[in-house]
Amino acid sequence: YLGNPAVADAVLDAAARVREANPAALYCCDPVIGDTRPGIYVQPGVLIALRDRAVPAADILTPNQFEVAALTGLPVTTLDDAIAAAGMLRHRMRPGGTVLITSLQVAETEPGTNGMLVVDQTGASRVTTPHLPIEVNGAGDVTAALFLLHLLRTRNAPSAMAATAASLHGLLRRTLEAGQRELAIVAAQDEFVAPTQTFSAIPC
Repeated sequence: YLGNPAVADAVLDAAARVREANPAALYCCDPVIGDTRPGIYVQPGVLIALRDRAVPAADILTPNQFEVAALTGLPVTTLDDAIAAAGMLRHRMRPGGTVLITSLQVAETEPGTNGMLVVDQTGASRVTTPHLPIEVNGAGDVTAALFLLHLLRTRNAPSAMAATAASLHGLLRRTLEAGQRELAIVAAQDEFVAPTQTFSAIPC
């Protein structure tokens, strides 16, 4: 989250310093812009800073569906739309970039489910999980962190996406069962290691 566009200077400087010290380091950028119902909720200029400066520096992007459309200017209403938009972002990113689209609700999404889509140099895959009637803050942060972790472990984007979806679903289910809005990260920490329910990534 960038409180104002100037914060991008510090973020990108930090990423450049890390990369200089370790050329193998990966920069995972979760471009926080907004979401479908609230729309854009960051300051004017943040979208431009993310689009024009952060995206080209990133190895991994984890935007939601709304943010993908905002970053590309493309409509994202079908699976093909989402794949095309992810491809446009990959073209702007560092070579070999990976894009994970979260909160994906397109024409092909089955009722009562939530989706994710990942696109990298090997192609596109998606995963769906049962919808849970809960709204919380921080789910995108958890998703980005888990995806980076699993991608570093497996070096396989579809597998990393599937593992991320399983852990996130378990966390949200445990939070719902607890009847709270704050994510039950401590109480549900076992879901990060051994999710109660697993899901498969399907090639698109």
